[in-house]
Amino acid sequence: MLKEGFMVFSEIISSKRRELGMTQDQVAELLHVSRQALSNWEKGKNYPDLDTLVELSKIYDLSLDVL
Repeated sequence: MLKEGFMVFSEIISSKRRELGMTQDQVAELLHVSRQALSNWEKGKNYPDLDTLVELSKIYDLSLDVL
């Protein structure tokens, strides 16, 4: 699902998680959310709230602009 050469949010977070060698369970635990919630974000079904998005950007070492 590329849009004009850019990855969409769901692709960014799933590829970055795999690049870091982390499981959905590991990331979900760090964010204090369920694995299912993270899975839904990676599938593009819904999105995290702003506070969680900030924490996700820290874990993945990505700016909010990238996300």
